Amino acid sequence: MNTSSRIRGGIGADEGYWAALERGEFAISRCSGCNRWMWPAHWRCGDCGSWSIVWEAIEPVGRIYTWTRNHAVSDVVRERRADVPFVTLLVELPQADGARVAGILHGDESGLRIGAPVSGIILPADERSKGYVTMAWQIIGDAA
Repeated sequence: MNTSSRIRGGIGADEGYWAALERGEFAISRCSGCNRWMWPAHWRCGDCGSWSIVWEAIEPVGRIYTWTRNHAVSDVVRERRADVPFVTLLVELPQADGARVAGILHGDESGLRIGAPVSGIILPADERSKGYVTMAWQIIGDAA
């Protein structure tokens, strides 16, 4: 079990997510014992107790579960100050039994609403993302 974490304060169980994004894939953790999708990632399945976790690549499509417009940022994410205001989404993934993944809205806000269909795009690492490859979400039908 790897106990280091890329995310400050994290437990490190999400390493497969970041590694998949770096390969150009979107992957969510899944229990090998009971096939339950596990997001946020953890070291052990909360349903069956199995320690056997796999990372399964899925198509990054879903629906907006909720969203918020950020008008300020803390020092932790000061690199995003130039982006204010920006929209953060929580996207529900039907192909992963409704697991919900957060990300930034990429592109135009027209069509922004709860339930709007979105597709994910993998953005390269840059200063604004603290050197991480990241998943962003675009409203389907948005050509931006």
